[in-house]
Amino acid sequence: MTRRLKIAHVITRLDLGGAQQNTLYCCAHHDREKYDVFLVTGVGGFLDKEARKLTGVKTYFLTELKHPISPSWDWKAYGAIRRILKDEKVDLVHTHSSKAGILGRYAARSAEVPHVIHTVHGWGFHPRQLAPVRWLYQALERRAAKLTDRIIAVSDENRRTGLFSGIGKKDQYRVIHSGIDPRLYRLSPPAVVQARKEFGELDRPRILVLSNFKNQKSPLDVVLAGEALKPLCPNFLLLWAGDGPLREKIEKEIVKRGLRENFRLLGWREDVGNLLAAADVLLLTSLYEGLPRVVLQAMAAGKPVVATRVSGTPEAVEEGVTGFLHPPHDIPRMAQSLERILKDRALGKRMGQAGQMALKGSFLIPEMLRQIEALYQEVMEPKKG
Repeated sequence: MTRRLKIAHVITRLDLGGAQQNTLYCCAHHDREKYDVFLVTGVGGFLDKEARKLTGVKTYFLTELKHPISPSWDWKAYGAIRRILKDEKVDLVHTHSSKAGILGRYAARSAEVPHVIHTVHGWGFHPRQLAPVRWLYQALERRAAKLTDRIIAVSDENRRTGLFSGIGKKDQYRVIHSGIDPRLYRLSPPAVVQARKEFGELDRPRILVLSNFKNQKSPLDVVLAGEALKPLCPNFLLLWAGDGPLREKIEKEIVKRGLRENFRLLGWREDVGNLLAAADVLLLTSLYEGLPRVVLQAMAAGKPVVATRVSGTPEAVEEGVTGFLHPPHDIPRMAQSLERILKDRALGKRMGQAGQMALKGSFLIPEMLRQIEALYQEVMEPKKG
């Protein structure tokens, strides 16, 4: 009988996001005839409880593994990851996100793990950072790439950015889009009506924002877009699911700009299908991304998308067909696109249907997992010759 291979996923923290949800999906659905599965993560994430429910997965929660850069804590986290990989005699390490990606790959090589794969869910560096900070992050990624058998990019734009920054070689990269299960976001007509009733006034035009209150998502632009939209569509309702360090500041801006009656801040919500059913359009104002899962979720639910033209978003959203794309901070055009969709229900319906038709390939999560496991087999096959 062939020995099952030991696969360890390493991720910084299980916050509510696409990278974390897809990592948990992989852990839960890896072929158990081929793989023993381990998960190494920090503590305090919104999805910790989901990780604890996983069956057939040995999970390690490390208090040492934290988001902020801290030489002392990072050294401890490196040591803890190394010990786990060595004690468990892991065959392949699959790291996710920047912090865990760097610490996990160094720990894997030090623990003499034979194979290392890293997924880029959006780079940790971007043009809006101070140049020395951006250079440091790129230098760390360049060195870590030398320890890596394959680098998975969730968008082709992430792959191009990595190569342009001197991170890895062309033959190391594979593009495997972040996937979803569309069935979770396609509700029955009665369920849609029920979802819309939660927020009252069924005919009121509604915008949904699914993002945290962090600089990456540019939350102030959501408020500014609402302010620009109000003269054009006074009775719109914006539902905002998420939380984060900038929430208090954003709440003050909403009041300051006279938008209290138009905004509802919902906090973290896991019922994304219900929220999409209750809305008419998704708005995403990110400054940079990997491949935003919320865009795929909106398409699955038959909702048009108004988003920034960054990173992997244009690989999912077709301009003028499934939504509208604009440069970051282009508030007037975002507001115009929202008005156009909210006032032209037929347009919104056509775009939503086109989005549902466009979901295929590795945008579907079973195909994403199939491609990931095929890559595992590729790197673990003995080299011929």
